[in-house]
Amino acid sequence: MRLLSVIFSLSLIAAFGGCGKSGESDLQDAVSDTVTISVPADFGKTADELFATIPAAAAGNEEGNLLLSAYSGPYGGVPHFDAMDLAGLKPALEAGMARNLAEVDAIANNPEPPDFGNTIIAYERAGENLRRVYAYWGIWSSNMSTPEFRSIQQEMAPKLAEFRSKITQNDALFQRIKNVYESDAYAALPPPEQRLVWLVYDSFASDGATLQGEAKMRYAEINQRLAELYTRFGNNVLADEEGYVTYLSGKQLDGLPESYVAAAKAAAGERGHPGEYAITNTRSSMDPFLTFSDERELREKVWRTYYSRGDNGDEHDNNAIIAEIVKLRDERVGLLGYDNYAAWRLQNRMAKTPERALALMEAVWPAAVGRVREEVADMQKIADAEGADISIEPWDYRYYMEKVRKARYALDSDEVKKYLQLDKLREAMFFVAGEIFDFSFEPVTEGAVSVWHPDVRVWEVTDKSSGEHVGLWYLDPFARPGKRSGAWATSYRNHETYKGKQTPLVSNNSNFVRGDEGKPVLVSWSDATTLFHEFGHALHGLSSQVAYPTLNSGVRDYTEFQSQLLERWLMTDEVINNYLLHYDSGERMPPGLVQKIKDTATFNQGFETTEYLASALVDLRYHMVDPEGLAPDAFEKATLADLGTPKEVVMRHRSPHFGHIFSSEGYSAGYYGYMWADVLTADAAEAFKEAPDGFYDKDLAKRLVENLFSVRNAVDPADAYRAFRGRDAGIDALMRDRGFPEH
Repeated sequence: MRLLSVIFSLSLIAAFGGCGKSGESDLQDAVSDTVTISVPADFGKTADELFATIPAAAAGNEEGNLLLSAYSGPYGGVPHFDAMDLAGLKPALEAGMARNLAEVDAIANNPEPPDFGNTIIAYERAGENLRRVYAYWGIWSSNMSTPEFRSIQQEMAPKLAEFRSKITQNDALFQRIKNVYESDAYAALPPPEQRLVWLVYDSFASDGATLQGEAKMRYAEINQRLAELYTRFGNNVLADEEGYVTYLSGKQLDGLPESYVAAAKAAAGERGHPGEYAITNTRSSMDPFLTFSDERELREKVWRTYYSRGDNGDEHDNNAIIAEIVKLRDERVGLLGYDNYAAWRLQNRMAKTPERALALMEAVWPAAVGRVREEVADMQKIADAEGADISIEPWDYRYYMEKVRKARYALDSDEVKKYLQLDKLREAMFFVAGEIFDFSFEPVTEGAVSVWHPDVRVWEVTDKSSGEHVGLWYLDPFARPGKRSGAWATSYRNHETYKGKQTPLVSNNSNFVRGDEGKPVLVSWSDATTLFHEFGHALHGLSSQVAYPTLNSGVRDYTEFQSQLLERWLMTDEVINNYLLHYDSGERMPPGLVQKIKDTATFNQGFETTEYLASALVDLRYHMVDPEGLAPDAFEKATLADLGTPKEVVMRHRSPHFGHIFSSEGYSAGYYGYMWADVLTADAAEAFKEAPDGFYDKDLAKRLVENLFSVRNAVDPADAYRAFRGRDAGIDALMRDRGFPEH
């Protein structure tokens, strides 16, 4: 374990080419520079002058297309979500791409010598109207997908990939960026501007800009094909989520909580099955069913339906798509000289190399598997005592773990759920944001800001101390056909100041099942934790104080840290005593029940850690092997067997529906990042536990926001964390946090 701690600390130091200044106070000064840097006024003018030379015809047909037009209305302008017209999407994308390419050509062909203003800042300015189109594209893709949209998506995905390749492979543009990066003037720039230049340069250099001839052409071809495959993969999963719904009669509800039954009845009615009960093919529906249903055969059916998404041997089967994706990714990075996709992917992450990521996970794996064996033994004892005459299978795990929980801690998850009202949890998040971030949330008058669905509500976020407007927060909480499963945060506009202040527009999206009209929506403890987690992502966007668009980007194995840390406030006394109130009586959660929840903080960690690590380890191994002849189902089984995965636990995301890594490149070879970030989370949480006022310590909260939230990607993550904590993080806090033995 000591070796791993050293590896982790070294990788923090090595991230992004090493540290800058050393020492906490110096780093805090660097962070302060990020917030207060003054940007020369001619940066925006330079881009305006360049782009003013673009002929209207070269920019495409933009006139009259609402999806391309500037946001309008209050709060610095907001998207026209209520007037979204799918007929305008394809023309908007085509016009936006044409405009962006024309802007890029203007930068690349500028006769003036390249400098920070006419090259880097001009590049930051390019593509503004296309970015607006992407905001609408994201809503159609994630929140309100339709067969008509999916047809457009399938057609446009390879064209968008071709468009991006035209930019990254524009040699004249890359040479100008490279000249700025290698110039003497680069060293004289303030640290945030230096980081901006490096990020822009590296985004080109790592994505094929250095290639020539046939290699460059092949790289672009691969990107186009991958874009098509990613879209097909995601749409296949969505089709299986929509197409496989288990309907129950009133005689098949034994063991299910009243609130769940009501939600299942409503879901069936929405799908044209009145009088029945729908178990939808999403985690938020599957998980509680497997936890509470007494019907073992139905548990197995629901389990198999959920874990077989994308793996049914039909038109929506994803196995062949996975094989092609992995092979193309390997070929593409081979063109750049890398041994495998994972090595390319992690070079600029905090882990730096796949070997370091594997070292972290393989250090935790034995303890997690050992805990699973203990958990299964406990469950089997209960099953035997009941005369069930079964061996624990994956579809039994949640059900019997709930029985173990009740027997050992007298903790009933359904009893806990009665204190977890969705609206009250939202109020709790607002309270935490007020205490830690000094934010205030006020609902926007209905109709003042357009939304994409009647379920969506909007709040204005202001600074409590100054009253200054910070941004808007959108909430889309409920499941519905056409909305992808899970929970996520997204941004429709980021904070910027380099050409005038622009405030953020962010949203949280969930898939809670709406109950009967007028009844509160009750959620599980796990769902409440996820709600806080995703709100952490939203607060990360709302807290931004960076000047440039690129500095709002993230480092994948770091960006989960902020959101994972926010989960910890759910368990604070201030939240429990004031917001976790019984849905019927309004009474506080009893101290005895609170203590039971705290006593079970590390309960079921074998299952939760092993199912996650299985997915993360399979992800990395997919991207470190020779992909020739890869058969995903067989590879998955062989890898899990090689790891010694207990038969009672499956991957959290089986390969055929592992959208994190196969519906885009977002988490590809990077799903490990949740655990990497959790090392930071556990260490930072201990800092709050040690603070004079605990999780509401004002001084530590100020350091948290200034060093780890507001700077986004303007500061190397290793430096940022060290500025907050005064040292690097090690793995010991993580092991303590999960109740695993330390080494």
